[in-house]
Amino acid sequence: MWGIVLKPVKVGICGLGTVGSGTFNILRNNAEEITRRVGRSIVVEQIGARQVNPTCDTTDINTTGDIFEVANNPDIDIVVELIGGTSVARELVLTAIENGKHVVTANKALIAEYGNEIFAKAQAKGVMVAFEAAVAGGIPIIKMLREGLSSNKIEWLAGIINGTGNFIMTEMSEKGRAFDDVLKEAQELGYAEADPTFDVEGIDAAHKLTILASIAYGIPLQFEKTYTEGISRITAEDVSFARELGYSIKHLGVARRTKAGVELRVHPTLISQKALLANVNGVMNAVMVKGDAVGPTLTYGAGAGAMPTGSSVVADIIDVARTLTADPTNRVPHLAFQPDQLSDAEILPMEEIECGFFLNMTIQDRAGVLANITQILSTNGISIESVIQREREGSDLVPLVVMTHDVKERNMNAAIAAIEALPDVAGSVQRIRVENLA
Repeated sequence: MWGIVLKPVKVGICGLGTVGSGTFNILRNNAEEITRRVGRSIVVEQIGARQVNPTCDTTDINTTGDIFEVANNPDIDIVVELIGGTSVARELVLTAIENGKHVVTANKALIAEYGNEIFAKAQAKGVMVAFEAAVAGGIPIIKMLREGLSSNKIEWLAGIINGTGNFIMTEMSEKGRAFDDVLKEAQELGYAEADPTFDVEGIDAAHKLTILASIAYGIPLQFEKTYTEGISRITAEDVSFARELGYSIKHLGVARRTKAGVELRVHPTLISQKALLANVNGVMNAVMVKGDAVGPTLTYGAGAGAMPTGSSVVADIIDVARTLTADPTNRVPHLAFQPDQLSDAEILPMEEIECGFFLNMTIQDRAGVLANITQILSTNGISIESVIQREREGSDLVPLVVMTHDVKERNMNAAIAAIEALPDVAGSVQRIRVENLA
């Protein structure tokens, strides 16, 4: 093979927004280094975009406004899907695969919701679909799970996988600010969209967790079974009480293997202030993985942005280019496990999850109220770890915070319903789950 000059790998980029521009510029700026790594050059043959990004010099590139022209271009080896959304992106990716082209994408919603269909078609056509950039931006967590930890049984993983939510929780924790106030700033800074629902209600994180869990446990992608809860109901008071108890509140995606099945859940979570994840702040992302052989590991870095995410996209392009001539059966499987070896392990309903709880409620300041609440908890098999009760000047309503030991969610649901029905409890009970990430 020495002395043989391999022909360039030709790439078509669909979408030249934030991630597309980063991908294009990395391919251009690091072309020499990339060629040395791959053993052949990688060139951008065509770009499909509605408008040219001013940060990219595309004067010598064939550019079209029709992304399907890229998917149907016979000269292109790899189609890079960076348009976002799911409907058009799905059609584009399936068209590229049908034409025998490999695909690289940063689209977490596309993979989480349609990945099973896409991977099946890719396997039938003998092509690869790479999606490292779909989770945690520039952090190579998919490669770590799929390859670096392939000798391990993954016991659990927990991640801060949405930078917007982490920025909001950091500001609330460090400065005592209200959720609405921080969200407005996040929108002004460009961290949050005008409609922030996907970020603050956990949908974005749920897409990413779905992907990570499928790779960790060799199960089909099941986004619809991922429990999803956002941070919009978290108050500055919750954050203050949690800190007093030695905890931070983080918006986590958690996947855990149990004897009964697999837990898949995204929600606000109390974690010890000593935990590594508790110290991941601002817009940064981090994923902690516990393997049976390696123990706990942590990956940390930028979860979004042109260059960090573009870095992961280009790394996928390099991986595909390296294995273009490999027998498809010898490539790393999309979901880490051989397609015919995926497990049918049950995804546990939230009612079956077992963890500790932080309960924050407002009660009448009179004798016997606390006793009634503790009796309800005891009746439902819930033991108390600690209690905080405060006085409010000039009011007969006072805050009460209860921390519990681990209990099934079903029991806690019943207890909260009974507590909220008490005449001396005002409004609803705020419930935040507690995780021990030791």
